[in-house]
Amino acid sequence: MLAMALAALDSTIVSTAIPQIVGDLGGFSVFSWLFSGYLLAVTVTLPIYGKLSDTFGRKPVLIAGSILFLIGSALCAMAWNMAALIAFRVVQGLGGGALQGTVQTLAADLYPLKERPKIQAKLSTVWASSAIAGPALGGLIAAYADWRWIFLINLPIGAVALWLIVRHLHEPERAAATARGRIDWAGALAVFACGGVLLTALVQGGVAWGWLSAPSLALFAAGLVLAATVVVVERRAAEPILPGWVWRRRTIAAVNLALGALGLLMVAPTVFLPTYAQSVLGLAPIAAGFVLSVMTLSWPVSAALSQHVYRRLGFRNTAAIGISAAALLLFAFPFLPYPGQAWQPALIMLLLGAALGLFQLPLIVGVQSTVGWSERGTATASVLFCRQIGQTLGAALFGALANAVLSSRLGGAGSLDSVAHALEDPASVADPDRLRRAVATAVDTVYVGAGCAAVIALLVLLFLAPRRFPVIGEKGPESGENTGPTPRERPVNKPAE
Repeated sequence: MLAMALAALDSTIVSTAIPQIVGDLGGFSVFSWLFSGYLLAVTVTLPIYGKLSDTFGRKPVLIAGSILFLIGSALCAMAWNMAALIAFRVVQGLGGGALQGTVQTLAADLYPLKERPKIQAKLSTVWASSAIAGPALGGLIAAYADWRWIFLINLPIGAVALWLIVRHLHEPERAAATARGRIDWAGALAVFACGGVLLTALVQGGVAWGWLSAPSLALFAAGLVLAATVVVVERRAAEPILPGWVWRRRTIAAVNLALGALGLLMVAPTVFLPTYAQSVLGLAPIAAGFVLSVMTLSWPVSAALSQHVYRRLGFRNTAAIGISAAALLLFAFPFLPYPGQAWQPALIMLLLGAALGLFQLPLIVGVQSTVGWSERGTATASVLFCRQIGQTLGAALFGALANAVLSSRLGGAGSLDSVAHALEDPASVADPDRLRRAVATAVDTVYVGAGCAAVIALLVLLFLAPRRFPVIGEKGPESGENTGPTPRERPVNKPAE
């Protein structure tokens, strides 16, 4: 949980310290890569670390990832210019990918099926709390200390986490008995290159350059060539990093697509709601953060209680109920009164967290329960990878959509970011109410798009996912208890196609 907190914290903690970092190091034109570089490194390494953990065990991968993350943190604190800081953030991300994927896999390794919802709910709480606390903590450190402490603070926390992992993490004996094949280094390099190029195109498209500009088209073309290379290399590999069974098995393929849609729709509340709260409702940054943070109160509670639902209805049906409720809530957002009160979007976020907790956790627990130890790291990583890809795609897609709506309302001028900054000083704007209404319309449109993503996830579950997940009976590594399949889930000897 400490390791996961570090990975979550560093995805957001830098955001509020950007003015101090830029003032010290310069490089304003490329500072966005402090976020993009970290995100790219985490995302493209998830499947690689998943396969490595299936081959060598979780503990060595988690230790190596923790050490790499701490090295990256120390280097970031010593950065002498923006280019060096960006490069060291990438090093951090290379370690963060190991932390994020391996911790989720360990939750299934160390806890029997009936206990997984509780531990996954705790992990969700750690992730959400750390991600939301990041901006506030970063701002405090930048205001009252040197911004370098943002990275130095990782060292003692990470050292404690590393000591606990080395001292107390004991993997099941079956891990040692697992046959260790050759590592597909060619596949790992191809996956890293392909993911890096395509994610760069998505992250920077419409920001650093236009979508139809030469850099954008060149990156997408190179990404397609590299994607074809990945397919060729992985088909020939004895132990591929991205094995074909991840997409041939209906259960895993459906969950991958559904959680990809979850990453897509999560962009609406996490990226656009704070802007809405500050620009439309006129809230201070801390109050705006509270409107979003209430979602983290209901999400883990709903996730922990979801076991009582899926033991009766099954994993798929429980997730379908959750995403149906989420779709209704997202479509309801545009019907909020203008300008409205802060409790109104907060109430929607509270209910949305409950709905998504009912949706996400049964799918993750369900997928992990359909594979054995030797495949669990790869399966978990594929789910997290698709969710990250969905989030990156959603940021690009909904960002372009919001700016297009805003431009049409304002006569072809301005972007959401520029309008939001202008509204921080209403006295300097000729017609602030017009700008606020334009922002409200743009965010409403994004929420409609997020609702459509929820509908896509629902259709995937209904028409692609099996009605009953093929759960494998297994023994809890610590208790030795045979948990068996959940009621109403179909037990099989091996994962069904």
